[in-house]
Amino acid sequence: MLNTSDDTYKIGLKKMSVDSAHYEFTLDEEFFRNLQTSEVQKGALNVFIDVCREQGSFVLTFRTEGSVTVACDRCLDDLELPISSVDRLRVKWGKSYAESDDAVVVPEEEGFIDVAWLMYELIVLRIPMKHVHEAGLCNEEMIRKYKAHLSPMADDFSGKELCERAADAVDPRWNDLKQISDSN
Repeated sequence: MLNTSDDTYKIGLKKMSVDSAHYEFTLDEEFFRNLQTSEVQKGALNVFIDVCREQGSFVLTFRTEGSVTVACDRCLDDLELPISSVDRLRVKWGKSYAESDDAVVVPEEEGFIDVAWLMYELIVLRIPMKHVHEAGLCNEEMIRKYKAHLSPMADDFSGKELCERAADAVDPRWNDLKQISDSN
């Protein structure tokens, strides 16, 4: 969760005097440093949030533009990834805070929603599962160290081929299990 005690990312829903409002947040290194997670090392993003009141609930539209920096899975160097998204979230009043697939419930007596962690989650959902530089852009020193711990045949492959080969490798125990399964 976010390690902050200020009201920077809180949106007052109860005090909205009009049916819509607009908020802008700049998420920088400080924002990501305050998170208790290591997925994103740093970033530079702008998040625009439109809040619309609709029949007893609120619809928040998050427009996110910018980039984040994560560690490359292959060489561990910084890898900058672009982020561009539009996401919607319905917020309803309730007795206690709760999240479901289609809505977030916030306590009516509090009257606000803290969007810091929601913004982070929406950003992380846009990051690919595999964080790898394009071919030839990985740290060559790390690739050499990686190759040193592989079989002698690994010298015949580039960094990209090594990753593809590792992904295609099958543990021989699975083949044995498959043969047992096929014979039954």
